Amino acid sequence: MNYCVIIPARYQSSRLPGKPLIELSGIPMIIRTYQQCIKTCPAEKVYVATDDERIRDTCRLYGIQVIMTSSDCLTGTDRIAECVEYIDADVFINVQGDEPLFNPQDLDLLISNIEKYPGEVLNGYCEITDESLFRSVTIPKVVFRPDGRLLYMSRSTIPSNKDQGFDKAWRQVCAYAFPRKALKDFASVLEKTKLESIEDIEILRFLELGWDVRMLELSNDSIAVDTPDDIQRVETAIRERNLLNV
Repeated sequence: MNYCVIIPARYQSSRLPGKPLIELSGIPMIIRTYQQCIKTCPAEKVYVATDDERIRDTCRLYGIQVIMTSSDCLTGTDRIAECVEYIDADVFINVQGDEPLFNPQDLDLLISNIEKYPGEVLNGYCEITDESLFRSVTIPKVVFRPDGRLLYMSRSTIPSNKDQGFDKAWRQVCAYAFPRKALKDFASVLEKTKLESIEDIEILRFLELGWDVRMLELSNDSIAVDTPDDIQRVETAIRERNLLNV
């Protein structure tokens, strides 16, 4: 299967400006994410997609392939969709740039399922074991059919009971595999779809456009960096996992 891995990276962030270049134990976050990816994927298949020259220049210092994209992209997936014009691939795997602890085995699992589910959008999930994560509005929660196809995704507490209690839940892991046609359909919409806009979750655009999204169980190793508090959590994990020089 002809695939590539794209890491979207945007400098402007409402919660953490310059997020991709924040140093985590001495290494910029975008570089840590890239280094996790090439543990299981050939470097020639991995690209960073950005609209910022500072990110581009930092990546080039590490020999990373960079695609410059528009500064008007609505979402990271729109940025991935622009790469369709520059890369000859059938499937575009998206690993978020703010996932510096991304598990390489999760990428390997995504790659191995591309041929098993041809023409489908793939997305990762894992079980939530900490109620604070279930309550967090920065973490998208997922519910899906018994066969693994996504029913809905929300920052709200789903699934929940009448007492709004925490029983069993799952969260999104921000790793995806997009067929070329799915990305073209996604990018053909010039504004966010209704549910996508309400929830601020771009994967919902695929559901609203009629695409099935296949959820794959991945590890719970990942810690996305969305807030200043997350930086300390990630740096602690880097030390605990002996990733200081990785």
